[in-house]
Amino acid sequence: MRLLVVEDDVRVAAALCSVLRRHGFEVDPACTAAEALERLANEPDVILLDLGLPDSDGFELCGRIRAVRDVPIIMVTARSDVRSRIHGLHLGADDYVVKPYDVGELIARIHVVSRRSARHDGARPAEPAAAELIAGRIDLDRLRRVVSVDGVPVSLTRKEFDLLAVLARRPGVVCPRDQLISEVWHTNWQGNQRTLEVHIASLRAKLKVPGAIQTVRGVGYCVTADGGPSPRPRTAPPHP
Repeated sequence: MRLLVVEDDVRVAAALCSVLRRHGFEVDPACTAAEALERLANEPDVILLDLGLPDSDGFELCGRIRAVRDVPIIMVTARSDVRSRIHGLHLGADDYVVKPYDVGELIARIHVVSRRSARHDGARPAEPAAAELIAGRIDLDRLRRVVSVDGVPVSLTRKEFDLLAVLARRPGVVCPRDQLISEVWHTNWQGNQRTLEVHIASLRAKLKVPGAIQTVRGVGYCVTADGGPSPRPRTAPPHP
């Protein structure tokens, strides 16, 4: 199994890589976000990602990796607060390990996320099907970043498209506000609540599909499957 270890502390990285190699892993070290993105070409099976990098926040790097690769990511960091853990999982991390950690537990977690990824690979749909997200009258193509309503193209900003893409993944299921902020703005700053509301209002105005985006007070938003009111929307389950 090939691991990409993203750690800016050279001594910590050297010690960790040495232990991992003794356990039979192939290891690619990277001490910056730029190096980590370059080493994605080596097709790692699992990424161990520290959050304190000199050229980028680890949360931002996680989002950039997740946008281009479906490789399992384990955040390995000293940030132990619950908000950081939730934020990391919302961004697409598969696990979150707080320093200091037991190496044996870390290795066990590497194997767990690797097995989980292998199971998902067997059931993953073909690329064209995954690219098309349809919610009632709204048709969204993630690969071409094109949105249309009743076959007519709709011009959206980058953030508006990303927001709609997250909502359209599971029509009728409520996506919490903090998850939308994490996935679209790559932050857990609550000041972005107002920004989220503005983008939702703009999306509704551009789509011109009454009832397509429902507000669930105190929770978040959802896209309805039929473009009309959704009587009892379900809340999205916590990110694994």
